[in-house]
Amino acid sequence: MQVDQVKAYLLSLQESICVALAEEDGAAEFIVDEWERPEGGGGRSRVLADGAVFEKAGVNFSHVMGAQLPASASASRPELAGRSYQAMGVSLVIHPRNPYVPTSHANVRMFVAEKDGEPPVWWFGGGYDLTPYYGNVEDCVSWHRVAADACAPFGDDVYPRFKKWCDEYFHLKHRGEPRGVGGLFYDDLNSWDFDTSFAFMRAIGDSFVPAYRPIVQRRKATPYGEREREFQLYRRGRYVEFNLVFDRGTLFGLQSDGRTEAILMSLPPLVRWEYDYRPEPGSAEAKLTEYYLRDRDWLGEAGNA
Repeated sequence: MQVDQVKAYLLSLQESICVALAEEDGAAEFIVDEWERPEGGGGRSRVLADGAVFEKAGVNFSHVMGAQLPASASASRPELAGRSYQAMGVSLVIHPRNPYVPTSHANVRMFVAEKDGEPPVWWFGGGYDLTPYYGNVEDCVSWHRVAADACAPFGDDVYPRFKKWCDEYFHLKHRGEPRGVGGLFYDDLNSWDFDTSFAFMRAIGDSFVPAYRPIVQRRKATPYGEREREFQLYRRGRYVEFNLVFDRGTLFGLQSDGRTEAILMSLPPLVRWEYDYRPEPGSAEAKLTEYYLRDRDWLGEAGNA
């Protein structure tokens, strides 16, 4: 099994994404924090803070391992009991300064559990999603077009299936609304052989910057005021709620005694909650939930972009 090749790819992906984001920001650089995990493994966290374009951008690589999974993580997967494990991946979250630039999240990861005398249990997971504060059809369409093109070589059913999974996964049940306008999500992927699954990981990882950077370039100079900024901070609260309540990666990291700073790197630097907030009817703020935060066929909206 090509675990070393997967690790090398993930480290190169982290580097290429950080280079692209730093170029786009133009005013701030990523700081690097190498860390080790006492139970096994470690990682490299890279964070850009207080930039001209990105208020906070975190791109984290981790490679953790252990003699056995914690009971809370293996309870639903009895075939993993008694196996050593490795989990590695790159995970990123970008919180832009301008409210017209969407927040974005991406990750690609691999998990393998081994036991002497038995075949390894392995799978891949990942995807990316977009969380606008002020929606734009052009951005939603271009985002999903890049995602669909990345999936195309692996089958006509891949994008629709993983797009639907993303819509279902990034859903705040207690709010009755999606976190954003979706993208791709997949997990437990081992239905293909290892080489094909690894190739798919690379296709998704390599397509993130082409999907996100053009949106940043189109929106980062849009004028905004206090109203837009306050709405952005309010909507960031939804992001925090999802990550702390539902996100599988966050929960696995905390359950497996991962490094808290790296796990919570995804949280925005500033956020606000307001009791029973309701946007003004007919406003751009109201349109976010009325039009954009729906499980839409965005490629079918191309004519409206």
